[in-house]
Amino acid sequence: MIETVTRPHYGNLIRWAAQRPEVLVLSADLTASCEADGFRDAYPERFFSMGMAEQNMMGFAAGLAREGYFPYVHTFAVFICRRPFDQVAMSIGYPSLPVRLVGFLPGITTAGGVTHQAVDDIALMRIIPNMTVLECGDATDVQSVLDVAQAVDGPVYIRQLRGEVPRLFPASEPLRLGCARTLSEGGDVCVLSSGICTEEAMRATAALRSRGIGIHHLHVSTLKPFDDPVVLEAIRRTGVGVVAMENHGITGGLGSAVAELMAEHGVGRPLVRIGLRDTYAHGASRDYLMREYGLDAMALVGAVSRLLGKTLDIGADDLAAVRLETLQAVEKTEDL
Repeated sequence: MIETVTRPHYGNLIRWAAQRPEVLVLSADLTASCEADGFRDAYPERFFSMGMAEQNMMGFAAGLAREGYFPYVHTFAVFICRRPFDQVAMSIGYPSLPVRLVGFLPGITTAGGVTHQAVDDIALMRIIPNMTVLECGDATDVQSVLDVAQAVDGPVYIRQLRGEVPRLFPASEPLRLGCARTLSEGGDVCVLSSGICTEEAMRATAALRSRGIGIHHLHVSTLKPFDDPVVLEAIRRTGVGVVAMENHGITGGLGSAVAELMAEHGVGRPLVRIGLRDTYAHGASRDYLMREYGLDAMALVGAVSRLLGKTLDIGADDLAAVRLETLQAVEKTEDL
């Protein structure tokens, strides 16, 4: 049985920051929603509530970083990447300051509709020079990403998860910068997934492998820099094609990073990008939105079927048979 961890960032941030007095937390009026309320109560002198003024918050964080502090900005991903983009680029990215931008509700993990769904944040953060981009896919990633971010000499953007989060990877195997996790090996199709799509991909790959299809599945948590030799080797060794699967638009995110890598290294394989296809989503439960916009396990089965050029005879009932037990806990409408 796979464990579900409730509010993993909440407790981890308190423990992790205990012996790091130089770590400060900034919030834009979304403190509890971003699981920073525990830090606020434990270390009130190191917490700053900046109100709904994200542009000002980015400049304030940059000033703190220049004074030797490590500010961890907590807000929803859209309020990091859209509204204050110029301040992030000029005040934080340009001088390469050690500001850590922790963005919650990435992609379609919220029912808040287009105003709250960050479906372009990876693209925006990847184009900022000096910016490192990380994405958590489970509770182990959530509880180890702070160590990774803190070790980076420069700004970091984290796509963070909250609430009830499954533990897909052992707690003893933390997230590592620039290192993908190998979840299965096979020679037919290489699947690269990130964020919440990894859980869906794991369901699909189990069903595909039961049909004798070799799936080489990698979970990607470092989206910039994107230079992991394990990823390139897996792509090179695949016999049929590659699938990139992400909770983001297909432009500028994981799919684009994979396409760039393949083109730069002359890897001639078909590539299928699973993600939002030049569209906005609407408000609904995460499970519904992933199914509606083709980001779920069934979408991966369809992509592999197209690459192989044959019908795989895998339906919803087959996927339900391998459904991870944690999904019932996390498959619900996210409150703001």
